[in-house]
Amino acid sequence: MALYDELLQRAVEHALAFLATLPERRVSPREPDPATGDGSSLGGPTHPAQILDGLAAMIDVGGVATPGPRYFGFVTGGSLPVAVAADWMVSAWDQNAGLHVLSPAVAAIEDVTAGWLLDLLDLPPACSVGFVTGGTMANVTCLAAARHEVLRRAGWDVEAQGLQGAPRLHVIAGAGAHASIDTAARLLGFGTANLVRVAADAQGRMVPDALAAALARADGPTIVCIQAGHVNTGAFDPFPALIDAAHRHGAWVHVDGAFGLWARAAEDPAIRSQADGVEHADSWAVDAHKWLNVPYDSGIAIVAHAAAHRASMAQRASYLLRADGERRDGMDWTPEASRRARAVPAYAVLKMLGRAGVSELVASGCARAREMARLLSADPNVTILNDVVLNQVLARFRGRSGANITPEVIASVQKDGVCWVGGTDWNREPAMRIAISNWSTSAADIDMSAASILRALRT
Repeated sequence: MALYDELLQRAVEHALAFLATLPERRVSPREPDPATGDGSSLGGPTHPAQILDGLAAMIDVGGVATPGPRYFGFVTGGSLPVAVAADWMVSAWDQNAGLHVLSPAVAAIEDVTAGWLLDLLDLPPACSVGFVTGGTMANVTCLAAARHEVLRRAGWDVEAQGLQGAPRLHVIAGAGAHASIDTAARLLGFGTANLVRVAADAQGRMVPDALAAALARADGPTIVCIQAGHVNTGAFDPFPALIDAAHRHGAWVHVDGAFGLWARAAEDPAIRSQADGVEHADSWAVDAHKWLNVPYDSGIAIVAHAAAHRASMAQRASYLLRADGERRDGMDWTPEASRRARAVPAYAVLKMLGRAGVSELVASGCARAREMARLLSADPNVTILNDVVLNQVLARFRGRSGANITPEVIASVQKDGVCWVGGTDWNREPAMRIAISNWSTSAADIDMSAASILRALRT
């Protein structure tokens, strides 16, 4: 135990030192690719405390302040203190969340957390829930359940027979679908070239008439992928019209709601109402890291048809036979058997914040985004390209000649280090993408960041 005492205390010291720098720390790394100093060979044994010291030094030089209040890239939330502490306990406990018998306590925590999430997001209480690594694997898990069900209805057992010889499967997605839908298509055997891309409007929302036309051409098992929160604009697809059309066709509807589904937790009708109707879909993917502000490894796959979910995921082996009946086993709802107790940090945050606290977390990010858009749009050389309906701001910058200088502005902002913003293409031109979902981002952080962005534009 003495070594545990020494190393955990050292880890605490390094962690607290890093966290203390976040409010003022430059967001970009001091060096883009810091050398480890370890050379190319593994070498001999090293004292564990020295290893921790070396890791801390590497992060100090080459780490990005992604947990800080002015990191606005990739819809990256921070981690609330209670979530960090709970996650440390998860590592110390070293519990396997795959089987109930391996940790009844963790199984109970997963059950409770799943119920809270369904209630908070106002989704059908009978839904099954799987705690996976992130938004991408949540999409994969949900679409595996979709694949099972639509082929089962066509008389095909895809788990036993695979896709060779199966009825042709149609997978329809919006033109603005997130890249993780492509990843799922590759992993599940759909193939990205076979995805049917449906037209989107100026905000990236799927066009209902275009979906209707695509469905009319789809003869056989069909999956429709829609989204809550476009990755660039934050826009929501028109759920009632899309889901109704898909269900009339007999299609499964999956919602990629990695960050946008959290709008369902907002008490503000202006935010929450954008996701009206999404509860009638068949599956939903969401990422707790993005807006619930828990550490990474926190994706959630939610499926309205539990039998399809379980059939697509569960493992069967003689040594896995349960002596305690039909208690919930986490591995029945996820692609992994051995896995950490990743529901624990989400449990801790939900317990601490309650319904009102989660609502405020979402509302705060939306308010900060509106303020950022207001400050930037005051400059005549800045165009805000999206309706700021959630936490995303999409901006374009012009020079004195009228040329698009957005990439140069982004590079200058990142070099300045006050905040971190990302680049994207919108309507075939470069644009700046700003995503605000960190619990610690204040109005002062928005002021500082907007000033840095406008300073980059002017210089």
